[in-house]
Formats: sequence, C-alpha cells, structure tokens
Amino acid sequence: MISRKYVVACVLLAAFSGAHADTLRCGSQLVTTGDRAFEVESKCGVPQHRDLVGYTLSRNDRQEFALEEWVYGPRNGMLSILTFEGNRLVRIETRRAN
Repeated sequence: MISRKYVVACVLLAAFSGAHADTLRCGSQLVTTGDRAFEVESKCGVPQHRDLVGYTLSRNDRQEFALEEWVYGPRNGMLSILTFEGNRLVRIETRRAN
C-alpha cells in the first residue's frame, strides 16, 4: 500500500513539472488567460525575453494571429512562459529554471 502512495506522488510531481495555469501572480496582482498584452505588461512589467513564435489562424480560418511568447523569471527557481495569440494571453506555463 505504501508503494502505491509513492507511485501516485511521483506521477503528480511529474505532471506539475511543466504545469499550465490559468493565472499568474505578479506582485500583488493577478494575470489571467484572456488578458491583453498591455494589461499583462502593466501588472508584471517588461518580460525578460520576448519571442515571435509564428502565426496561427482563427477558428474559422479567416484571420491570422501572431503567436508570441514572453518569459518572466526566474522567480523562486521557476520561469513563467506566457503565450499570446493575437495580443490575448492564451496560456501560462511554469517550468523549473536550469
């Protein structure tokens, strides 16, 4: 029974190593998926790194949006990678800094 608990704990730890979240704390403010880029920058400041990743089409394939990644951190040994699609925050990912 004890070994089963360790297996479950290891699986959960592995799942959270590259976790996706819906919110990110920047000081005393929260950034949430759906926020605009200027809102994120006003709450979190200028990112350490910005990267234009590519382009994607809208759901109806009528508009093309730029995909951009912003990197914040490391904070407490973790990097926060924010993905913007057409100036809207669509994903918040945290990873352990190397």
